[in-house]
Amino acid sequence: MTTTIDIPGYKAGTWTIDPSHSEVGFSIRHLMISKVKGVFENFDATFVTAENPLDSKVTAKAEVASVNTKDKNRDAHLRTGDFFLAEEHPHIEFVSTGARVDGGDFLVDGDLTIKGVTKPVTFEFDFGGFGQDPYGNYKAGATAKTKINREDFGLTYNAALETGGMLLGDEVTITLELQAVLNQA
Repeated sequence: MTTTIDIPGYKAGTWTIDPSHSEVGFSIRHLMISKVKGVFENFDATFVTAENPLDSKVTAKAEVASVNTKDKNRDAHLRTGDFFLAEEHPHIEFVSTGARVDGGDFLVDGDLTIKGVTKPVTFEFDFGGFGQDPYGNYKAGATAKTKINREDFGLTYNAALETGGMLLGDEVTITLELQAVLNQA
C-alpha cells in the first residue's frame, strides 16, 4: 500500500534552487557558552517532485571553499585538513533516498557526504508554501533542518579549554532556507 499526502499548491516537476532567496547554514557550540553560525555561499540543489510527494528526489551540494563564518582566519582554518580539507573534498553533497511522514512531520532521508565520508541523515522539512512571483515563475519555499555529529564525518579537530570543556561542540545543526523555482517546459 502506497502512502500519499496532500500539500496545497504542490506541483510535480523539476525545481531548481533560487540561490538569491536561499541559504545553506550551520551552527555549532563554541567555547561551551555560545554558538557560532556560518553559511556556504555557493550551493546548488535540484528537486524532482513526483505526483506523490513521497516519491520525490533531492540532490544538493555546497562548495566547501565558500564557507563564511564572518571571520576570514576561521574560514581559512575550516578549509584545511583540521576540518573540511577543501582541496581534496571540494563539496558537501546530499542525495535523498526517500521521503516520509511521521506524525505531522515531513521527513527527507538521504546520504550526506562531508570530507569523503557518507552517512545517512534525515532532514525535517517545514513547507512555507507555493506561489507565483511577479515574473510568472512558480516557486516553493521551505526550511529544512537536521543535526549531525561532526566527528562522524571526520571533523575531529578540537582544543581543551583552560576553564574546562572543549573549544567546539560535537553537534552541528544544519539549516536550509530554501526557495526553488519550477522549471517551465
